[in-house]
Amino acid sequence: MSGLCRIWSSGLSGLALGWYGVYAITMKAIDLSHLALEGAEIAVRVTPRASNNRITVTDGQVRIYVTVVPEDGKANAMVQKLLAKALGLPKSQLRLIRGQSTRDKVFRVE
Repeated sequence: MSGLCRIWSSGLSGLALGWYGVYAITMKAIDLSHLALEGAEIAVRVTPRASNNRITVTDGQVRIYVTVVPEDGKANAMVQKLLAKALGLPKSQLRLIRGQSTRDKVFRVE
């Protein structure tokens, strides 16, 4: 049985990328709505120029990967957009309070 068939038979949706043997598994969007409390400060670690936009949480650390380059605030804007979506808030309710030009950032829910 091929790797793609194993993925489908396990109940996950998958996509084989040609003969490279690489698989992309589609996952549900991460839900961080439990952190969406007014006044809450959310620390994140950002990786710009990633292969795709995604959010991961490992051992309580929120990591956000964005495809855009870190110039002219483009990466910060994408991070704010992704984090707001995961929190279930409009981006206007998230304010970057620390880390304008660093990978470690802190956002406040307003």
